[in-house]
Amino acid sequence: MRILSGIQPSGKLHIGNYLGAMKQHLDLQDKGEAFYFIADLHALTSVKDPQALREKIRDVALDYLALGLDPTKCAFYRQADIPEVPELSWLLTTVTPMGLLERCHSYKDKVAKGIPADHGLFAYPVLMAADILIVDSNIVPVGKDQKQHVEVTRDIAGRFNNLYGSKVFVIPEDRILPEVGVVPGTDGQKMSKSYGNAIDIFLEGKALKEAVFSVVTDSAPVDAPKDPDANNVFNLLRLFVGEPEQAEWRERFLKGGLKYSEAKKRLLQVLDETFGPARERRKDLAKNPAYVDDVLREGAKRVRPIAGATLARARKACGID
Repeated sequence: MRILSGIQPSGKLHIGNYLGAMKQHLDLQDKGEAFYFIADLHALTSVKDPQALREKIRDVALDYLALGLDPTKCAFYRQADIPEVPELSWLLTTVTPMGLLERCHSYKDKVAKGIPADHGLFAYPVLMAADILIVDSNIVPVGKDQKQHVEVTRDIAGRFNNLYGSKVFVIPEDRILPEVGVVPGTDGQKMSKSYGNAIDIFLEGKALKEAVFSVVTDSAPVDAPKDPDANNVFNLLRLFVGEPEQAEWRERFLKGGLKYSEAKKRLLQVLDETFGPARERRKDLAKNPAYVDDVLREGAKRVRPIAGATLARARKACGID
C-alpha cells in the first residue's frame, strides 16, 4: 500500500495541526510505503516573499523530523525537487474541464476570503492531482474538508485513462483521518493561524505559559459547578490525557470548587510532557541544516525514478514520447 500526503509550508504549525493531521501522518509511516512532501509549489499561491518561503520550508522539515518522521521509513521530499510533477500537471490540465475546477470548494472559499483569484489558485487541484498520481499512490489520508481534492484527482485520472485508452494512472482512494473534534484556540474559536489564537507546537517557557494562561474562560465563581464541555481549557486538556484523567477533571468541574488556573497549570504540564522531547530534538536538528537538506535530497532521489516512469507512461499515452 502506497500512502501519500503533502504539507504546505504556510506558517508555524500548532497543536491543531498536530492532532488533526501530523500525528496520523507519523502513525501511517509504519502502515505502508509512505511518501510525504513539502508542498512548496502550492505555497506560491499565498506566500510571495521568497526568503519567508525558504524559512517556512525549513521550519516544516524541522517540525516533522523533530516530531518523529523517520526518513528511513518514508520518502520525505520537497515538491519542487520533482520536476516531473509540474510537467504532469500540464498534461492533466489538458483533460480537466473548467467546470470541475469551478466547483472546487477551496477555490471558492479562498476567493470569498479576498485572496486574489490567479491561475495558480484556480488550477491548484490539478497540481494536487499530479502530486498524487506521480507516485502511483493508493491511499491519500485527508480530513473531511479535503476529500473533494481526492475526488477531483480520481475524476481527472479516469478521464485521462479513458481518453487515451490506457491504464496510465492508479486511481487513488481517500482515507478520512480520524476526527478529533474542534481543537479550540485560546479564544474558543477553532484553532487557526489566521485567527491569531493558536498554540504553536514548539512554544516553550514563558511564551508557552502566556499562551496557555490566555485561554479564555468564563467568570463563574470558584465554588460554582462548571460545565466542562463548554470550557476551553477542559476541551484542550481532554485531547492530551487518557480517559481516567479526563473523568477526574470532568468530576472536578461539575462538583465546583475548581480554580481555572489549576486546569491551566495541568494543561501547561501536559503540553511540556507531550512536546518537550521534540523541542529538544528540533534544536539539535536546527544546528545541522546539512542533515535536513540531505534528508530532503535523498527523499527526492527515491521518488524521481517512480515519477519518471509515471510521466513516461503519460507522455507515451498522449503521443509526446
